[in-house]
Amino acid sequence: MLLRPSPLARAATAALGGALVAVAFPEPGWWWLAAPGVGALVAAVAGARLRTAALLGLLHGLVLFVVLLRWTAEYVGPVAYALAVAEALFVALAGLLVALVLRAGRGGGRSGGRDAAGTPAHREVPPGAWTPPGAVTACLQAVGAGAVWTGVEALRARFPFGGFGWGRLAFSQADSPTVGLAALGGAPLVSFAVATTGAALALVLLHLAAAAGQHRLRREGAEPAVGPSSTAPRALARSTARVLPPLLLAALLAAGGALVPRPTAAEAGTLVVAAVQGDVPEPGLDFNAERRAVLDNHVRATEELADAVAAGRAPQPDVVVWPENASDIDPFANADAAARIEEAVRAIGAPVLVGTLVRGSRGTGLPADLEAGTGSTGDELQDDELRNVVVVWEPGEGPTQVYAKRHPVPFGEYVPHRDFFRLFSDKVDLVRADMVPGERPGLLDVAGARLGALICFEVVEDGLVDDVVRGGAELLVVPTNNATFGFTDESVQQLAISRVRAVEEGRAVVHASTVGVSAVIAPDGSTGRTTELFTPDVLVQEVPLRTSLTPAARAGAWPEVALTVLGALAALVGALGGRRTSAGRPDDDGDGAADDDPRGPGPGARQSRVPSAAGGAA
Repeated sequence: MLLRPSPLARAATAALGGALVAVAFPEPGWWWLAAPGVGALVAAVAGARLRTAALLGLLHGLVLFVVLLRWTAEYVGPVAYALAVAEALFVALAGLLVALVLRAGRGGGRSGGRDAAGTPAHREVPPGAWTPPGAVTACLQAVGAGAVWTGVEALRARFPFGGFGWGRLAFSQADSPTVGLAALGGAPLVSFAVATTGAALALVLLHLAAAAGQHRLRREGAEPAVGPSSTAPRALARSTARVLPPLLLAALLAAGGALVPRPTAAEAGTLVVAAVQGDVPEPGLDFNAERRAVLDNHVRATEELADAVAAGRAPQPDVVVWPENASDIDPFANADAAARIEEAVRAIGAPVLVGTLVRGSRGTGLPADLEAGTGSTGDELQDDELRNVVVVWEPGEGPTQVYAKRHPVPFGEYVPHRDFFRLFSDKVDLVRADMVPGERPGLLDVAGARLGALICFEVVEDGLVDDVVRGGAELLVVPTNNATFGFTDESVQQLAISRVRAVEEGRAVVHASTVGVSAVIAPDGSTGRTTELFTPDVLVQEVPLRTSLTPAARAGAWPEVALTVLGALAALVGALGGRRTSAGRPDDDGDGAADDDPRGPGPGARQSRVPSAAGGAA
């Protein structure tokens, strides 16, 4: 039985799928919709020509990223939607490749064997139509589609300009059972499980639709019953046998993560950490227009914590984490800013990780040989180079270590090819100075523990996270600044990413924001109290220090590489299979389907009605 959905039905299904994936992320965080969302795209491209599949993927991606990344447009307007378009182009590639995967095993352009109702089916598969595969082939196609999706995610997380991995399926799953798979194969394995589950569900629904269409045509007398195998009981048994394996595959992947252990016990003692959220005068692009006010807010909050400790209302912290941009005044160039930081450090009596900006070492008081991380060499801050850094400020010693952000955000912290992009928008000049990247992992030895620092969006990047954990980090700290994005969902989406990283690496994570949402995350991904947006607050919590490596941390990028190769092979098999002909006619247009004879069917050719997704026949 063939299915040939109408163009409108395909487009509506692809768009709906993009919306479902978008709302799987916070907020509202309906994580269970991510798999059906991917499944909707799979259903939309099943049997479609490659150019159509790419357009359907583009539509799916546009809906997904316009909704998901609407926070990027909070203050810079329509220019920000260029990012959504760029990301959607990757989904267009995914749609094309998934369409190829679904051609694998379809018999060289003919629907062989028996159809969904058990009737022998030896008719050509016309362009734009889909025929149900066998149970094993359906499972293989679902796995191939999931691998393709994961491979495309890997691609867009790296290109262009270092990539942008926001919106990977894994980062919608912080509250789902599937997140446990992150400890085995990292975020890529979680994305693969979600996408494969969605593809399997889509193939089941397509199969059931084909069976229902076959049954309807027989009742209308358009398709005569053939032999005893077409009886209703036999047809039902055959249909059930075909849908059970992909259903079981979907169930195993969806629930499998719940079986993965998520240990939280301390292995190298514990550390009492304080995350300070000082708040800013105004949200938006000018959040730090009153830079001194932002610094004073964090000093004040730290001194209030010191008073609470002295009064016995809070435990003495071993280390205090200030967020990114807590001081946008270079404390090495401004003695007053340095004095204010020193006051806070002296009051709390513990090392403070200060998020700030520095411009090289000339005239700043920052030693020219100050290393970017304990034990590293050759990464000194250079004169006249602006960097986004975390400085360890020790009581009685002052600054002792610094970590410089390794991947500044393109168009946020630097503008690549500024003159070229200025031709399209003068908004690029909102970034007044380009930051340069550091070169060493963010490993900082503080209070007898080794901390792994990841500044803001760096938590999105697999390689940067793996580097610090394999380098010995016993605890992760993520100082971030979300003030630019106002009261949007960016803060909670980023917090969800940190929660996935906690499970992936088996480490507690201190997620400290200037304005929220801040939280202290346990190694199993759970959080205690979280802060409110644009509300001064301080979180103090004892966290476990862990040294063992999860399988994901040991494997690094290899699971993602393997899944990417698997997806490429699945697409290649589909491409080669789709080029075979059913009656010796070539596939001249390269769409994977045997070309129709322009003269129409020959004498005696059998005409077949093919139900469309909109009902009736096409």
